[in-house]
Amino acid sequence: MKNPGVKRSIIYALLIAGAIAMLMPFFWMVTTALKTPPEATTMPPVWIPEVLQWSNFVEAWNTAPFARYFLNSFFISITCTVLEVITAILAAYAFAKMQFFGKNVLFVILLGTMMIPGEVLLIPNFLTLSKLGWINTYKALIIPWIASVFAIFLVRQFFMTIPEELWEAARIDGCSRLRYLFQIMVPLAKPAIVTIALFKFIGSWNAFLWVLIMTNTSAMRTVPVGLSFFVSDVGTDYHLLMAASTFAMLPVLIIFLAAQKQFIQGIARVGIKG
Repeated sequence: MKNPGVKRSIIYALLIAGAIAMLMPFFWMVTTALKTPPEATTMPPVWIPEVLQWSNFVEAWNTAPFARYFLNSFFISITCTVLEVITAILAAYAFAKMQFFGKNVLFVILLGTMMIPGEVLLIPNFLTLSKLGWINTYKALIIPWIASVFAIFLVRQFFMTIPEELWEAARIDGCSRLRYLFQIMVPLAKPAIVTIALFKFIGSWNAFLWVLIMTNTSAMRTVPVGLSFFVSDVGTDYHLLMAASTFAMLPVLIIFLAAQKQFIQGIARVGIKG
């Protein structure tokens, strides 16, 4: 196409159409959360409610113990995120900057574990934690998820792009490896660290199957699991379902919008040096 302006217009039109298609389900969810029960089920569908029913959010919140669900989700997600970031930084530094016997072989084996489907490990992990007496405890929801091969790989690739001369200069000044790691390398790798933290928080917040299997009381449920029980409790009250779904996704949306700049930088700047 010779005219660059026409080509650019077509690309923008396609991108806008794609964005609208992606946003429509969220728009429908939010508007349905503000409808009356008849408006939520009427056909043809009503896109914009005549009167915004803000009380639907209060009613949905009071129908189930969402305060407990949110407390559990925040505690588990934040704890898992912090611990995974720490383990990823330490392991990534070892694989990127330290020399030890079998380093490359061990790293390849570590990457190979990513090919094992998580569902295959559900029964063995459940049996192990059951013997430890961890069923329906925070330990079962946190400890198995404090390390991630993907996080180690991502941070390691970023660390590989940092010049070795920095360590030589720091060592001349009497800097230890641990101090060098946390005072020099970690600030330089901030985009990658923010990226893995964001991935981990979202993954922990949205975790469903593992939490469903490992918990058996409402006091230990997280938001996704609590929302699934809420669906069966309220039945066809779609306005309440959409209200609960809306405030269930708000924390993740807010965190992503706040960290999206660092997230994009982390994805764009991670090197592929091996």
